[in-house]
Amino acid sequence: ATALIHYQRNRYSVPCEWVNRVVSLRAYPDTLRVVGPEGGSVTLPRSFERDQTIYDWMHYISLIERKPGALRNGAPFKTMPAPLQELQRQLLKHPGGDRVMAQVLTAIPLHGLEAVLVAIELALQAGRASADHVLNLLSRLQEQSRPGQEVSTALVLEEPPQANVSRYDRLRQRQERQDEEDGHVQ
Repeated sequence: ATALIHYQRNRYSVPCEWVNRVVSLRAYPDTLRVVGPEGGSVTLPRSFERDQTIYDWMHYISLIERKPGALRNGAPFKTMPAPLQELQRQLLKHPGGDRVMAQVLTAIPLHGLEAVLVAIELALQAGRASADHVLNLLSRLQEQSRPGQEVSTALVLEEPPQANVSRYDRLRQRQERQDEEDGHVQ
């Protein structure tokens, strides 16, 4: 229920989607590779100490979508990067701050951790700690990073377009005459 696997008297976190499912564990000298039920895998740092719990807070993002209150005292979230912890500290001062923080965390799988961290740092510098501001900054950063696409075509414009409203006037006059003939005068 806590999305942890046990290996050599240590507990390691795995994605929440794998809870109560069979996984495969492959041990290497410095890492553990856990293969999930659908074939996805995660690589975890291996610890040779005993009775340790090693969390990866990103494994719990899908849980936060459903239960944002888990952010308040959740042990995995103590290891988040400093900008995320600062944003969380500011947001949790207000009612519903855990839901707002959950919105920001759910952007990480979509946009990547680095992009979200940059957007959070910009929002904190501006003094506006809100999910809307962070997501707005994130979308603006994504737009800037996309290069403009140049479209090439074999078509050549021989006659440039001209603004000509007389065609519209002729169509309108024709419609008015037809309305008069039908008896629909306005």
